[in-house]
Amino acid sequence: MRKVKIIATLGPATSDPVIIGKLMDAGMNIARLNMSHATHDWIREVVKTLRAAAKARKSTIGIMLDTQGPAIRTGDLPIALDLTPGQKFTLTVRGERSEETHSVDVNYANFINDISVGDVVLVDNGSIHMKVLAKHANQVECEVLTPGKLGSRRHINLPGVKVSLPALTSKDLADIAVGLEVGVDFIALSFVREAKDIMQLRAVIEQSNHHPLVIAKIEDQLAVKNLNEIISNSDGVMVARGDLGIECPYEELPIIQRKIVKACLRTGRPVIVATHMLESMIQNPMPTRAEITDVANAVYEEADAIMLSGETTVGKYPVQCVEVLDKISCRIERSGSANFHEKAELTSPRQKLVKSAVVMADELRAEAILVFTVRGWMAKYTGWMRPKYSTIYAVCETWSVADSLSLWWGVRSLVTEFDHEHPEVTVDRAITSMKESGKLHAGQTVVIITSMTAGTQFVDTVQMRVL
Repeated sequence: MRKVKIIATLGPATSDPVIIGKLMDAGMNIARLNMSHATHDWIREVVKTLRAAAKARKSTIGIMLDTQGPAIRTGDLPIALDLTPGQKFTLTVRGERSEETHSVDVNYANFINDISVGDVVLVDNGSIHMKVLAKHANQVECEVLTPGKLGSRRHINLPGVKVSLPALTSKDLADIAVGLEVGVDFIALSFVREAKDIMQLRAVIEQSNHHPLVIAKIEDQLAVKNLNEIISNSDGVMVARGDLGIECPYEELPIIQRKIVKACLRTGRPVIVATHMLESMIQNPMPTRAEITDVANAVYEEADAIMLSGETTVGKYPVQCVEVLDKISCRIERSGSANFHEKAELTSPRQKLVKSAVVMADELRAEAILVFTVRGWMAKYTGWMRPKYSTIYAVCETWSVADSLSLWWGVRSLVTEFDHEHPEVTVDRAITSMKESGKLHAGQTVVIITSMTAGTQFVDTVQMRVL
């Protein structure tokens, strides 16, 4: 069974219920809803479709709402502008566009205050470079460094510049409210720069009866600088290589990716590697050799999940993209890994108990590890320890916990009724059901992590059974 999880972003190419079902059958574990493009009505509808498709398959599906974040963008232009190197160009703020032909508004009021003479401005995902020559009043005078065609509402990056944008915009708050309403499992926070950004989102979530997990997106140099505190305060991390590759020197990107993956595996946070995994497959039915190697590296590094964006939102071959990720991942996982998880810093007795269970399973070459979990923690710890041979089955009593485990490496969830007064009854019932469904077979060795009664107390236990 594939261990790394696959996240697919839904969009125009994948909104149809039939296609969503095919994505799930091909191996999609989590559906990402990108709020830079999605409407609230579509969110409500597609979440129903996803839950219905999962129910029909008696399987789990994670749903991730990804906030747009405080993006800096250019304003509208009547026609696209052709820019050439050496040309002067004016960026204006507060809706006061220059009368000069080559100028455009910027939607960020503090743009003038945050930027300095000599800074480089990257426009349209880094395709156009400009250098700041001077600033005065509401205008920033720039020199164009690279040729390009500038259209309306293009994204602006300011590498190395500390901007004073809010962590959550009014749009983000409205989008998050819808996500809480429909019960998404994860909220990915864009442009996280420090731990307090995550705490702002948690404060919003705490006001709701539904508490999705928070994924911090690492997208600029400040986030990399504050990486450890961001990881400590989040439930998971995304290496958002689109903006990150623009905000940081591109030759540093592989090093940053590996640094983030190592840090997450050291501290037990799930990590997602995202963006441009199979970009060429937006148009082509086969990946490039470089893309195959890129996916393989993320799997080799033991990332918890790999993510598709444009490939499944607007691409011609969305289902095939998931199949390609599945095929590459399964092959690479059989070939070994970087073993970054061996540097795990265990801080609690329960984490150490799980570690002992995984060591036992590895020594026995057990076919499965069964983790009976109420809130999901023991199953998360088991995925963190990266067992070599065993499939991890998280046996849960609610679908919400089962769906929330969809991000963790190697964890496959199922739901059954728990007998809390007699835990051994729950274990026997689950094993019988799993044998009947073909997940387990007579003669197999399994390691079981659960609770049992000891007098008047429940204690955590590790068992070995031959079925």
